Amino acid sequence: QVQLVESGGGLVQPGGSLTLSCVASGNIFMISTMGWYRQNPGQQRELVAVITRDGKTNYADSVKGRFTISRDNAKNTVYLQMNSLKPEDTSVYYCNTRSRGDITSWGQGTQVTVSS
Repeated sequence: QVQLVESGGGLVQPGGSLTLSCVASGNIFMISTMGWYRQNPGQQRELVAVITRDGKTNYADSVKGRFTISRDNAKNTVYLQMNSLKPEDTSVYYCNTRSRGDITSWGQGTQVTVSS
């Protein structure tokens, strides 16, 4: 019932910044949490950041202090502001929502590449 579309990925130099956006549509009233995950080839998908409807956030230790997750409930949009990017941040980033009844939705993924 929830469809997610990410945008904002691309190529950035180390130390640079990038902001990802994810717009949710469908039954947005069911959404409880929104978050960002990332996955590299041959590795498990890992949580980057998550935010509740009332604004409570949690971050992976590897991005804490550099990334900021936020959401605009009126626009049904979640953002991931990424600062001080490192080559190890290179990954495919996926938007995620969790709705009532533990229903999980995923975006199609957007590539973030940090390289000189």
